[in-house]
Amino acid sequence: MQTKPTWKELLARGQPLLLPCAHDALSARLIERAGFAAYSVGGYALVGARYGLPDIGLVGFGEMSAGIRDIMAASSLPVLVDCDDGYGDAKNVARTVTGYEAMGVSAIFMEDQRAPKRCGHMAGKDVIEADVMTAKLRAAVDARESSDLFIIARTDARAVHGLDDALRRAEMYLKAGADGLFIEAPQSVEELAQIGRTFQGVPQIANMLEGGGRTPVLPPHELYRLGFAMIAYPTSLIFRVARTIETALADLKAGRPADNSAVVDFEAFKDIVSLARWAGVERRSGTAGK
Repeated sequence: MQTKPTWKELLARGQPLLLPCAHDALSARLIERAGFAAYSVGGYALVGARYGLPDIGLVGFGEMSAGIRDIMAASSLPVLVDCDDGYGDAKNVARTVTGYEAMGVSAIFMEDQRAPKRCGHMAGKDVIEADVMTAKLRAAVDARESSDLFIIARTDARAVHGLDDALRRAEMYLKAGADGLFIEAPQSVEELAQIGRTFQGVPQIANMLEGGGRTPVLPPHELYRLGFAMIAYPTSLIFRVARTIETALADLKAGRPADNSAVVDFEAFKDIVSLARWAGVERRSGTAGK
């Protein structure tokens, strides 16, 4: 079995690290087959796909980690996991970090939202005091067994107190031990550029929420030039999947046959889910066809 590259090794390749968001095991498998170097698992997509719920703090660590475990089992790629607010105080943060590191997660990000949290591009969110977040980050850094677990501090302060406060918080979070930064929901190209300049050389995430987010959606090379090493796509797959399912159901209801160009066929899907591997297990064990 090949060893996964660490998150720092991925970032050292000198190109933007594109992070499509997997919402289930099948999407994680398809991301790997498409040739991406890594992927992410975000709360918005996972909670929507697995539970049919909005991302407003309805799901806790146990439910999230169960979904993430299933997703990770389908892919060998390094993964960045959304830890929400750490699911409580410093001791809960330590438990969350320990749990995800034991599962083989490569990187995590944790936000400074006040519970109940919500999607970073939704209205009505609030943030905790910056010193409370720094304490949680120190707990996260202390809890990890290896520095290979890459810890990213996210602040949602831009929407609550403005960009200056978000930048101030980000500086504090770096001093608390964060390896990277995620300043959520800048609202213009100028704000993206200011964030990149302020923390030049620090690995940063640009969150490209397609389908109505607050941040301008720019090409990866432009974001990389502005200073963002990681480009996340938290809604791109789940939004397209939802529309495809709606279209398929409308076709079924109307009695319209599927357009062959819009579907994978039976043989292709067998390949996606690795049927040949399991057929080999049956063959070698002498149970094939029984």
